[in-house]
Amino acid sequence: MEGVIAASPASYTTIGGEHRHELEIKRSRFITVLRRVETEDEARALVAELRREFHDARHHCSAFVLGPERGVQRSSDDGEPSGTAGIPMLEALIKRETAPGVTDLSDIAAVVVRYFGGILLGAGGLVRAYSDSVSQAVATARLVPRRRMRLFAVPAGHAEAGRLENELRTAGITVLGADYEPHRVLIKVALADQSEVLEAFRAQLAALTSGGAEPEPRGTEWVDLA
Repeated sequence: MEGVIAASPASYTTIGGEHRHELEIKRSRFITVLRRVETEDEARALVAELRREFHDARHHCSAFVLGPERGVQRSSDDGEPSGTAGIPMLEALIKRETAPGVTDLSDIAAVVVRYFGGILLGAGGLVRAYSDSVSQAVATARLVPRRRMRLFAVPAGHAEAGRLENELRTAGITVLGADYEPHRVLIKVALADQSEVLEAFRAQLAALTSGGAEPEPRGTEWVDLA
């Protein structure tokens, strides 16, 4: 419908750090490297690093997806027949379910390094090989859910800060740490960006501090939940 703007996602899934997985198909080696990235430069840096590390390999095919809305999607066949490597790799990323019916994997780069084994796989075989390489790598990687959160600083005296921080954690609040100032401690917390969540938090905080602490807004941020 014209004039309707889709809402930005409040959450998505990425991976934790870097992960490697190797697959052998008809004597060809397919070494997949996944890395969490946030920019195109970081994704292209991974390709460059692997070209140096595996300098004697024939192909260094790549695909990456960036942003909460997955607005940046790129792929490269790197010398393989057109459409047989990069696009199957990209589809393996964007179609991967991170939960039943949920396809939200992003901020991820995948590079498949291929050592040719002397047996031709054909176009269909290459598509399956590159797709399976990335799919299996993602299946064995640690996935990290991310959520857009509202940040707050909860002020507390030095004497009660430790107790309050523990009680907040016990109550299920995401605590990001604490900043110690000369006359107070600021306990940093993150809440789901929803009005009802904020209202419930204010009520919890009032009960824990007998109404003595008022959370100070610190903007919004994407936060890892695992």
